[in-house]
Amino acid sequence: VEISMAARSADAEDDNEQEVIVIQDTGFTVKIQAPGTEPFDLQVSPQEMVQEIHQVLMDREDTCHRTCFSLQLDGNVLDNFAELKSIEGLQEGSLLKVVEEPYTIREARIHVRHIRDLLKSLDPSDAYNGVDCNSLSFLSVFTDGDLGDTGKRKKKGNELEQIDCTPPEHILPGSKEHPLVPLQPQNKDWKPMQCLKVLTMSGWNPPPGNRKMHGDLMYLYIVTVEDRHVSITASTRGFYLNQSTTYTFNPKPANPSFLSHSLVELLSQISAAFKKNFTALQKKSQKLVFPRQHRHRLACLRQELIEASSRLGDEEHIPGQTRDWNEELQTTRELSRKNLPERLLRERAIFKVHSDFAAAATRGAMAVIDGNVMAINPGEETRMQMFIWNNIFFSLGFDVRDHYRELGGDAAAHAAPTNDLNGVRAYSAVDVEGLYTLGTVVVDYRGYRVTAQSIIPGILEREQEQSVIYGSIDFGKTVVSHPKYLELLEKTSRPLKVQHHAVLNEKDTAVELFSSVECKGIIGNDGRHYILDLLRTFPPDLNFLPVEGEELAPESKKLGFPRQHRHRLACLRQELIEAFVEHRYLLFMKMAALQLMQQKANKDKTAALHDTSTADAESESKPQALETSEKLLARINLDFLWNIFTDPKSQEVVLNACKAVGSISNTSFDIRFNPDIFSPGVRFTDDSTDDIQKQKQLLKDAAAFLVSCQIPSFVKDCLDHSSLPMDGATMTEALHQRGINVRYLGTVLEFVDNMPAKAQIEHIYRIGISELITRCAKHIFKTYLQGVELSALSAAVSHFLNCLLSSFSDAVAHLPADELVSRRKSRKRRNRVPGGGDNTTWASLTPSELWKNVNSEAQSYYHFSLQCLVCPRTNGVILIKEYNFDSRHKPAFTEEDILNIFPVVKHVNPKASDAFHFFQSGQAKVQQGFLKEGCELINEALNLFNNVYGAMHVEICACLRLLARLNYIMGDHPEALSNQQKAVLMSERVLGIEHPNTIQEYMHLSLYCFANGHLSTALKLLYRARYLMLVVCGEDHPEMALLDSNIGLVLHGVMEYDLSLRFLENALAINSKYHGPRSLKVALSHHLVARVYESKAEFRSALQHEKEGYTIYKNQVGEAHEKTKESSEYLKYLTQQAVALQRTMNEIYKNGSNASIMPLKFTAPSMASVLEQLNIINGIIFIPLSQKDLENLKAEVQRRQLMQNSGKIEEQQASQLELDDKLPVDD
Repeated sequence: VEISMAARSADAEDDNEQEVIVIQDTGFTVKIQAPGTEPFDLQVSPQEMVQEIHQVLMDREDTCHRTCFSLQLDGNVLDNFAELKSIEGLQEGSLLKVVEEPYTIREARIHVRHIRDLLKSLDPSDAYNGVDCNSLSFLSVFTDGDLGDTGKRKKKGNELEQIDCTPPEHILPGSKEHPLVPLQPQNKDWKPMQCLKVLTMSGWNPPPGNRKMHGDLMYLYIVTVEDRHVSITASTRGFYLNQSTTYTFNPKPANPSFLSHSLVELLSQISAAFKKNFTALQKKSQKLVFPRQHRHRLACLRQELIEASSRLGDEEHIPGQTRDWNEELQTTRELSRKNLPERLLRERAIFKVHSDFAAAATRGAMAVIDGNVMAINPGEETRMQMFIWNNIFFSLGFDVRDHYRELGGDAAAHAAPTNDLNGVRAYSAVDVEGLYTLGTVVVDYRGYRVTAQSIIPGILEREQEQSVIYGSIDFGKTVVSHPKYLELLEKTSRPLKVQHHAVLNEKDTAVELFSSVECKGIIGNDGRHYILDLLRTFPPDLNFLPVEGEELAPESKKLGFPRQHRHRLACLRQELIEAFVEHRYLLFMKMAALQLMQQKANKDKTAALHDTSTADAESESKPQALETSEKLLARINLDFLWNIFTDPKSQEVVLNACKAVGSISNTSFDIRFNPDIFSPGVRFTDDSTDDIQKQKQLLKDAAAFLVSCQIPSFVKDCLDHSSLPMDGATMTEALHQRGINVRYLGTVLEFVDNMPAKAQIEHIYRIGISELITRCAKHIFKTYLQGVELSALSAAVSHFLNCLLSSFSDAVAHLPADELVSRRKSRKRRNRVPGGGDNTTWASLTPSELWKNVNSEAQSYYHFSLQCLVCPRTNGVILIKEYNFDSRHKPAFTEEDILNIFPVVKHVNPKASDAFHFFQSGQAKVQQGFLKEGCELINEALNLFNNVYGAMHVEICACLRLLARLNYIMGDHPEALSNQQKAVLMSERVLGIEHPNTIQEYMHLSLYCFANGHLSTALKLLYRARYLMLVVCGEDHPEMALLDSNIGLVLHGVMEYDLSLRFLENALAINSKYHGPRSLKVALSHHLVARVYESKAEFRSALQHEKEGYTIYKNQVGEAHEKTKESSEYLKYLTQQAVALQRTMNEIYKNGSNASIMPLKFTAPSMASVLEQLNIINGIIFIPLSQKDLENLKAEVQRRQLMQNSGKIEEQQASQLELDDKLPVDD
């Protein structure tokens, strides 16, 4: 079965490649003629829309100031939303003319907005403030612009002489200072380049009726750099000077009026400074701009296009301009997906609409909390209010009408939206045709949780009881079902592992379900089948759900489970369900194989089968019982397994194995969960008692699997450094990948604390404690913020941070000045806005009280007692300056330091599935050693990712990183540099300037810089990476050893031996601590230190270190190993050098100045040898292959392919290892 599936996927892959090639080969070139410029060629693809050529023209330096134009072919205006392939007469070499069109008020506003954006293109203030998703990047500060240009610079003399290698004092090993200011270094490119002093709307707007009839649309007021004040009319024909002043209105054209279709052309005529600076600004921003990517949009969303380009700011408040989010979200899902071009179009549309929806929902949620949106039920209490804004429904995360009373009240109401969102994610990923979920975004802002959802057509006109035709609106008391929903949900039940089950309704009738009872099915007025309230998509986590009369597995009980949690909605993660099912599948195969072997070996089948099935039923808690079966499995080939499932005599074996692992089917492996087990109020039919018992056992096993397998495997991965979290976020991600919820953080830390090798994972313990404290503080901060009114927000946040982080024991809050304090306090207001708390209880918080609360929160939520206190991070935006946390006389923060507070937004991330498949296939090819094929597939993946996501995305970043590494391994160093530079920029912009991935990207870039001969840039990048790592996780982290080895090697290469030793000896100490003194990494560290001592002619120290390394190699890999021999040779060489030096010294002592001195060889290391060592420590090992090796390799590969095709994969692992040894290794 597996073989045929593999073959089929390979065929599908070939088809995909074929399709992609077809798409790419059909591009053609058109000529574009804009007014006042030379015609230029533009490469286009038939799938593009006319709108995209518009966008290109608005990005080009010579046409960027035009916004109101049409494209014409032979005098015919092209429809903006038409695909190029649908335009008659458009072919290779066609001439498209850019024709200026008359303005409307809307077009004039768009034009002014666009010019404003161009003038601000180099102003970093939007990036600093996070406006419109702008973000910071500092790479160009360290590379002095684009690395592509540096190769063309002329080198004067020896480049080594010009390099200043001294690192800043604060990043040297052992430095106690960790300043914050260098986190955001000053970029010389960001010096303001002023084109205008003022560009604003005039006070004479709107034009009076008589002027409208002359074509006036609006008036602008401008002050030029030369201090000339002018008033400009935007009319249907363009822009011209009028005769108005600040105090008199005279809209008639000035003389001369300089009528121009573009505002830039007009300003260039009246201000020489504008003309000069605007041209310079364009050149600079064109250089800094990310390479142009297609901005694909969709014809079915015309209104969205109009809005996206207008961005006037307040469209949401204009009734006619709001978007029908639900219609857009569902229409994009319905697009055809038969072939690759259609799937790309569909995924691009889904991604675009989801991104727009998430952005709109975030703005709306902030408006709701800030009190700028009217509730639809204004008479109710604040907590119960609901809102509709821009066709999005908003509700607050409180338990209104005691809906969650039995499940934990407000705590459950706070957890339900994220559970629901996880359900929406899961169903969206399965993507069943005909089943629809709501657009869902969960926003945490100012202490409130807001759920934003798209609105089902017709839902607001009827009662919920009438609408729901599947599921329950009262947690299982009344339940209904519907055949169409059963049919649709059955398709999702296998991938989501949901069991088909029946529950009793209020009339004691059995109702069939393929989901939890809370999952509601509603048919909208548009005829679509919607499902909502997916908060119990995944089964409950029994470790945090005490149930009377139920005993957990011994593994859970031993660790003190079940524990009381704040709410009863604790679910297992989808990743855990997947891992558990996979674990059971292996168990199932082993048991079937073992029984079949015993059947063959033993004549008395029945007795043998009985013994093994009972013994193996307990085998999960006793892995040693399966050791024999593992040995057997190693000898089993696919033919043998095929027999198990086809031979009728083996059916009993399968039946026994199915029973033992808890499969719902007796003839095949199929594990599913019933999400309604242990739900209060849900009753099951009498005939399903056995089944319910099985399901309960399965849930207990899954909960035990989490604590007995997943947590130990996470810690083991940290111990062998295959998982290297650097901060709380990456640690959380690593836990989630293994299906471990963060509520288990206390358990994980206890497990780490009790490890014999705790010293080797001390960094994990430290990061975990820091994350736990931060999360406890966040829980307290959430409730603390709810009582703060808007005007006191910065004072309250700074007071909280002082209590949490400052050593100032008497932190006193700064209350707003009396004249600003609201006079409303005397009047009780029931209907105030959600974020409008007007009490000052927050000011009474003290540090000791806060830390007491943090301790009790850690105990009650994470069941962990804090013995030590660590400074965590918070999620506001603070001013970057040096804070004194140790002062006992004044607080560290003042309200001026709190610059902003941002929402935390959770939403669905649509995936580019085809691109992802190409990426995975490429990775697989690379692992098999087919680097060129892998490289092609990953390039293809990059194109598809760009196609779906646009220019910036975290997956594009991963793609570029891998591509750069492949370019480097294949010897194309400049291309590696180019791709890695993009990866760094993107990582800074998308993940953040201090994200652990960004630090890794900087390290890779420095290696490629060194390989390209940019030594000073390589050092600057490594220093930046070290600074960031010190800020994120401090010096005591295993990754720091790798970084310091890199820095030490580069410094050795530029002959800065003393500095080099500081870093290399620090790396040696860290490696010894985290890998153990006998590790091969430590041996390599000793060798690197010895090389520097050799360069310094301190042979005694060099010999001492190399001997240490030699001993480790000899003990670990034996005398005959290549590394041991190399070390032995180097020792001999060092001894000879030491003897020669001693002889020379003796000669000098004996004969004084008359001594005849033999010249000693003190050689600086060659760049090639430094690069070789850099490659080794970064995990890139080149193995030279002779011609004979290559021929053997080809023959081996062909033999394997033949065997794979015939379906007989009976290779021994030894030959696999043999093959791998001959290939470039990339780990």
